[in-house]
Parts: sequence; C-alpha cells; structure tokens
Amino acid sequence: PYMDLEDIKTRARLDVRALRLITAADAVRSMGLDRRAALWQARALKDAPDLPLFAQGPDEGDDHVVILPAMPLCEHVVADYQTQRLSLKAHPMAFLRGSLRRQGFIAADQLTDIRNGAALRLAGVVLVRQRPGTAKGVCFITVEDETGVANLVVWPTVMAQFRRVVMTARVLDIAGVVQRAEGVTHVVVRHLADRSDVLARLADGPFTVPFSRGDEVARPVPPATHRHPRDTEVIPKSRDFH
Repeated sequence: PYMDLEDIKTRARLDVRALRLITAADAVRSMGLDRRAALWQARALKDAPDLPLFAQGPDEGDDHVVILPAMPLCEHVVADYQTQRLSLKAHPMAFLRGSLRRQGFIAADQLTDIRNGAALRLAGVVLVRQRPGTAKGVCFITVEDETGVANLVVWPTVMAQFRRVVMTARVLDIAGVVQRAEGVTHVVVRHLADRSDVLARLADGPFTVPFSRGDEVARPVPPATHRHPRDTEVIPKSRDFH
C-alpha cells in the first residue's frame, strides 16, 4: 500500500534528515514509493515547525503533482553503492557487457570453457590484491564481474611493468592466458590496463581513484571527509594485503 512520506515521518517519529537518508538508500520501496519519487517528496518536507510570525499568514497552497521519469537501473545501482556500498539490483559490469563482448572480452563464467593455454581478454572489478612473502614477488589478484570471479597471477616481470595499474586500478582490462591445473583455473597476466574510467559512465559526474603511497597498501592516503553521498566512489576499495 502507498504511504506518504509525511505519514511515515509522523508515525515513525523521524526527523527530516533521517527520512532523507532512508529514501536515498531506497528503503521505502516496500511502502510503495519509488526512490526518485520519495526523494522528491523528502525535499519538500520542512526541517522545522512553522514560526509563530508566519502561522497566521496566507497558506502556501498545495504542491503541484509532478510525475517523474523512472530511474534507470544503472542509476539505481550507483545510488545503492553510494548509500549502502553494495547493490542487490545488478552488478556494475553488467551495464558494460554489450560493449565488452563486441571488443572480444569474455565473462568470468566462460573461463571453464576455454582450453588450457588459450589467450583471452577479461575485465572486472578488483576485489583483492595479495603478494605473499612466500610467493617470491608473485602478485595474486581476484577480479569480479556480473557472472563470477577470476583469479589472476601476475609474475614479477609483469608486476614491474604494470606496477601502477596493479596497485591502483579499480577496474582491470586483462590480457593473458588460461592456466588450469588440478581443477583450479587461473589467468596468467601478460598485459594490464586501468579502466576505472568506465565507472564514470554509470555515475552522474567524474569518478576519481585515490592513490596509495607506492606499494604500502597498509598505509593508504586518507580519503577526504564530509563528502556528499553523491560524491562517494561507486565501487568500494579492494581488500589489499601482503
């Protein structure tokens, strides 16, 4: 059943700021309110009661009814990440799949169908970077797309060539070969490119990537504080450790 935000505010005894945060997180959908429509209503709510000076003044009148266009799914996903740091609606890479397919990229769930030693191109969001001390300089990266995850092996010579990309990219363009042994599939990386810029296509504004001090991922550059939710990075930072 449909509920007005004013009713929700009164029944739940919420202040306007809390209600705006809830609507931004799409938490009123179960009450029959779309995120964009709810945000529109939330902006009309008053932050404070009427002052006595204006209590006897003329009535402001009813607001005009505005029918807003439906929010595209990609904007919903961006808003989910900005407010909740995840989305259950779709994966960001899903919106790029058509373009990636035309360029010859495969999806993560196709890795099991490719023969051992075959060359391929893959793209995904970086989840984890690891460079264990016992691995003799080998870096292991886990990337994710809308179909699953892929494990990358970056040998020291490749690491030296693409160090900046390895350490800072949020979305990787990967060229490599399949390595399969004992039921485990890896992609041995031959070439890497930073394609974090593609996330800006989903967000309303520029997407910036914070840089860390070289390889010292344990002491990253502190992020800026007091940012508006719309300025939040679309994809959370990867979990990096040695």
